[in-house]
Amino acid sequence: MAQCVQSVQEFLQDSFVPMVAVLCSKEADRVSRKNKLSFPELLRPFCRLLSEGHIRDPNNQLQTVKNLRICVNAVTTNPVSSPAVLSPAQYRQLGEVVSSCQPLEGAAATSFKTGDYNLNLSGEDLVVRISLVPLASAFQSRLQGLFTTPWFEAYRENFLQSMPASEHEFLNHYLACLLVVSSTEAVPVEQFLKLSQEQHRIQHSGEYTHPRWFIPNTLKYYVLLHDLSEGDEQRAETVYEDMKQRYGSQGCYLLKINSRAVSAEEDEQIPDPWSQYLHKNNLRYQVSLVIGSLSLRPPAGISIQSLCPNNDPLQLEPDSSSTSLVDADVKKARTDTEGVAPVAVGRGSCLTLNDHDRIRQFVQEFTFRGLLPHIEKNIRQLNDQLVSRKGLSRSLFTATKKWFGGGKAPEKGMSEPKSACGLLYPPEAPELQIRKMADLCFLVQHYELAYSCYHTAKKDFLSDQALLYAAGALEMAAVSAFLQGGGARPYPAHYMDTAIQKYRDDCRNMVLAERCALLSAEILKNQGKYSEAATLLIKMTSEDSDLRSALLLEQAAHCFINMRSPMVRKFAFHMILAGHRFSKAGQRKHALRCYSQAMQVYKDRGWSLAEDHINFTIGRQSFTLGQPESAVTAFRQILNDDSKQTATQQAAFLREYLYVHKQVKSLPQLPLPCILSAATRVYFGHEPRLAQGEKQAATHVSLDQEYDPELSAMWSRLEEQLVAAANRGIVPVGFQPTQCCLNSQTDNLRQPLAVLNEPIIVEVTFRNPLKVSLALSELSLLWRFSPHVSSLSIREPVSEQLTGEVIGNEETLTTPHYSMELVVRGRQDLNIQGPRLNQTKEEKMSVRHGTDRRLDAIITPPMPLMEVFFLHFPSALLCGEIRKAYVEFCNVGAVALCGLRVASTHPEFFTFGCNNPTPSSPASAEHGSAYKTFAATVQPGSVVSEVEVCAQDFSQLSGVLEIPIDGGTLHPGQSIQLPLWLRGPDQEGVHEINFLFYYESTEKGLKVSHRVLRHTVFICASRSLSVQASACRSTAPPQRSADSIGCDGTLVFVDVENVNTSEGGMREFHIVQVSSSSQRWRLHKYINPDKDNDCKLSSREKAKLCFRATRPLSVSMQIISSSTPCRDFFFRCCRGLELQQEDKTSRTGSKNKTKCNELDLTIIVIWKAFVVEDSKQLILEGQLHVALQTIGKEATSLMPKEVDPPPQPAASKSDLPPPVALPSPEMSQLIKTNLHYPETFSHGFLQDSLCMVPVTLTLSNCCSAPIEVLIDLRHRSTSAESLEFHSLFSWVGQSQYKLLLRPHEVLSLALRACFFRAGVYNLNTARVFAKPAQQSSMSESNQQAASPALIIINST
Repeated sequence: MAQCVQSVQEFLQDSFVPMVAVLCSKEADRVSRKNKLSFPELLRPFCRLLSEGHIRDPNNQLQTVKNLRICVNAVTTNPVSSPAVLSPAQYRQLGEVVSSCQPLEGAAATSFKTGDYNLNLSGEDLVVRISLVPLASAFQSRLQGLFTTPWFEAYRENFLQSMPASEHEFLNHYLACLLVVSSTEAVPVEQFLKLSQEQHRIQHSGEYTHPRWFIPNTLKYYVLLHDLSEGDEQRAETVYEDMKQRYGSQGCYLLKINSRAVSAEEDEQIPDPWSQYLHKNNLRYQVSLVIGSLSLRPPAGISIQSLCPNNDPLQLEPDSSSTSLVDADVKKARTDTEGVAPVAVGRGSCLTLNDHDRIRQFVQEFTFRGLLPHIEKNIRQLNDQLVSRKGLSRSLFTATKKWFGGGKAPEKGMSEPKSACGLLYPPEAPELQIRKMADLCFLVQHYELAYSCYHTAKKDFLSDQALLYAAGALEMAAVSAFLQGGGARPYPAHYMDTAIQKYRDDCRNMVLAERCALLSAEILKNQGKYSEAATLLIKMTSEDSDLRSALLLEQAAHCFINMRSPMVRKFAFHMILAGHRFSKAGQRKHALRCYSQAMQVYKDRGWSLAEDHINFTIGRQSFTLGQPESAVTAFRQILNDDSKQTATQQAAFLREYLYVHKQVKSLPQLPLPCILSAATRVYFGHEPRLAQGEKQAATHVSLDQEYDPELSAMWSRLEEQLVAAANRGIVPVGFQPTQCCLNSQTDNLRQPLAVLNEPIIVEVTFRNPLKVSLALSELSLLWRFSPHVSSLSIREPVSEQLTGEVIGNEETLTTPHYSMELVVRGRQDLNIQGPRLNQTKEEKMSVRHGTDRRLDAIITPPMPLMEVFFLHFPSALLCGEIRKAYVEFCNVGAVALCGLRVASTHPEFFTFGCNNPTPSSPASAEHGSAYKTFAATVQPGSVVSEVEVCAQDFSQLSGVLEIPIDGGTLHPGQSIQLPLWLRGPDQEGVHEINFLFYYESTEKGLKVSHRVLRHTVFICASRSLSVQASACRSTAPPQRSADSIGCDGTLVFVDVENVNTSEGGMREFHIVQVSSSSQRWRLHKYINPDKDNDCKLSSREKAKLCFRATRPLSVSMQIISSSTPCRDFFFRCCRGLELQQEDKTSRTGSKNKTKCNELDLTIIVIWKAFVVEDSKQLILEGQLHVALQTIGKEATSLMPKEVDPPPQPAASKSDLPPPVALPSPEMSQLIKTNLHYPETFSHGFLQDSLCMVPVTLTLSNCCSAPIEVLIDLRHRSTSAESLEFHSLFSWVGQSQYKLLLRPHEVLSLALRACFFRAGVYNLNTARVFAKPAQQSSMSESNQQAASPALIIINST
């Protein structure tokens, strides 16, 4: 429950104060009206006594009366409504009071933090964060005072004042009557007599039921009002002396006012103490006119309380008019209405500060010398009457429990009046006298005696079943017990509960029940019993009054938040209920405030449906209150995130939102559709062209492509190679790769560069979070241009900055599918956050984002713009196939370009050729061959022709190619077409091949140094031929000649197989030519027995070719096919093979081992394929490369597909077997073996079953170191080639030999082979092991077997 400005004791005391009536003469009312105030209004700010008063109780004990306030009202005889309910006019007045009290703008706010909730309960300027778990009671009390609800206090005060006087209690009855007469009257005494008679007639004639009077003998106090500005002061003193003689000095008073004339200068600023008591739009006068009253007095029993100086000056107070006699006519009433209407300017204008002091002194004199003695006297009289009537003790202080209880009930007959709430007592009943005495004691703060009387009366009322009287006695007994203080008696909360139950349920009196609940809740709150107070307030809510229910629910919510362990969600729930009831009561501002406070609890807590309801209500209330911006903000919250509402409900929300948006004059911010700012992409330049006829445009970069970090890194590496090639191998320090399309994954720390007169495309991603379709139309991109042109250089770039505050998309939002179409035009800003920073400790502990400048473009001067087109570019090739295409370069920019280069991820795939064109023969021209053909035919066994080529003079071996264009410059609008040779990849499958074209502007010194153009193609490579090559030492005896060295004759075996699996049109392959390239070897002789010089291979056919290779005397690069494009692809493929070999060598670390078996020979196989397509025969050409690195090691041209190995289960170190050291290929070629035997041997097996054949085994040490050799003749070969021949023979004699061969020594060993029958036998079955003699710790390595040694055994 919100803390009140007053303390609980002050609130309870001010709720029940002595009531004083006022009757004024017409002249006295005129004197008061000079200040635009009636006489009761004139006294109202001074009705609180600043000094203490004293009375003596019936036991003659002195009692102190502190901080006493009296209530002064004009007498009105209007009939009032039933005390059980308030009239509609009173309800309207209370509603106006609550509506006029709102949180002041700029007032200090109260925010506190409990758990993970941070609530703001009032204003917005000051934020105070306080943890409420747990709180000491003293500190909690201070906290409670931080936030107040002045509208509730105003309602409570006006409610208590507007309560009509009831017959079951006397607290609202008048104790005294002030008779006011002006000193300017002709005979003032006669006017006093008339007023006295008028008062007596109102009280005792029986004509009027209201106002009600406390006792028959009402105190009459005579006031002579003297106007100092116009009256005779001497005459006033004379009249006053006469009054003292007539009424006694204790019963009259001379009040002098209006010391300043009305025409006096206004320079002197006099305080206006009436502003906080009088409202400028008081409804009391309207209420009086509506009910046709002849008087403008407020209903009897309404007390006008004095508020603390801190109270809101706009608080509505009940008003009273000047004294009016009963026989006044309606016209006079209306005149008075016009006269008493409060005016903010000029109130109290005839009064000075001395007049204020005189009025304050008058009130004090009346109270101390008139009212308090009168009350003391009546207490004694009532005490004496009750004692004498009961025949008991003289003092109530010595009374026992049976004093007023248990006795015989007063004489009541069946004719006595009854009511729905029980018995009605006559005015002279002793029970009512006890209650009257209790009320008098309570008004003068004698709470102990008041409690005793209330307690006694309560028993009598309950025994008589007088429920209304009993409830009143219980209520006041509980209040008296609490106000006694000092712990004398605990607060009987059950008294209040019983009183409320009887008021509400038995008596059907919600007004009294509400008053009782307000008093009890304040007491419970003071005792820290917030849960009980909240329960009590919630019980008092009902359907008969939305305003009361709203206020009580709000106070219950504050009780929940003020508990020792705050119940935040209950606070929010009851604030929602309060806001709903405020809305039903027409209090839209308070409803909006309640919903806004509750929203702090539900926001971002996963209560999406509750948030939607609250935001929807806030939006409606804000719009109704003329706050369209706040309404738009609230509705935006409903439509901004993913909603769990049904489509129908979302459509209703959307219609409300669009309707509110139409009232906003400026271009509003639209929440729909949602913009995924991080997904915004910015593309610089023209989008790539589509294919034009047979031309295929370069793919470059488009918005349709998804960003791939690996591809981006690959393009950056290619661009870096190009930049380095253009700058003599050095990459500039400030080099940054080109980014044509920026997104959330690119580097956006730098401002991107855009070229003048080239478009900037911004791709914005929209998302519709609703289940209702949205129609967008007339979208446009808003931007801002900021020129910065330097006067020193015309090449200074002009910058175009697209800031996040200005960039947005202007759109028209439409809701289709409804009969009434709502169209709203608005905008949405693009606010792009950079990546979250997470480097330093501060960044990790907080949420900080980096800079994202993808929208801040810098415009540079014009640059060349190149477009690339490809003609006859294939999509499928055979492995190794050579195809000729064309590439066209067009400069569509405004500046000439130069320095045209290209880099690729597959440099071996293409070539532009060398400067000397390919020579062509008639045969090649006829078929469009890519190769040069020879006129002479190469015969088997002949020496092959040789051509020496220098690779450095022929082609660029780096990954960057300079594109040959005439003059090196391409002018604007100019285009050039060049041939482009393509070669199918050696590995089958689909290959992604990337080209990056590089070019520069002829104008130097620009911010953009170069531009690039990307192109990506996919080539499907299918199998053609499989070439497998191997080399071995020649078994022929060494021969020395002029063109060879030592024993280095080598046989090269080339196996060519047609592995093409295509069934459509592929007929056969022709092996046109076999070439070689090496720095150490050359192909010397073609020794195949086949006489056909053109080898034809059909599907799955295989051919074996054999060549002799020798070492030349001169070391130079030898290549047979020396023209373009054969040697281009050869050199580019060899470059890749060398890089792979260097990488493998660096990983294996085998470069320091023995190199006696190194071969370094590359075989080039050129082929043709005949294909039938659409009844036409086509000729395809190609070349395959096989690199032989080591003798005895087979190499192939067909690269296997890369297959990921299956995952292996993890094994511990103890489970892994020890590594096996395998011999290197060099260690298996230490010894060369050769068998000498007759090729044919005849033997008569009928005469002799054993055939003995002499065989000589020649061992040659190929190394420059001694070698230990171990020969084992017991081995039988199990190779596939050996199994084709008979192996049923045996070596006769010694089966093992251990020898030592000196460097380059040749040793012959005589052996004998024994055969058992005729046949063809392979004699190469011996196993030879060798190792260097110096390395004793090394085990012997098995030497590679030579080719099969076949012998034919004939039987004679």
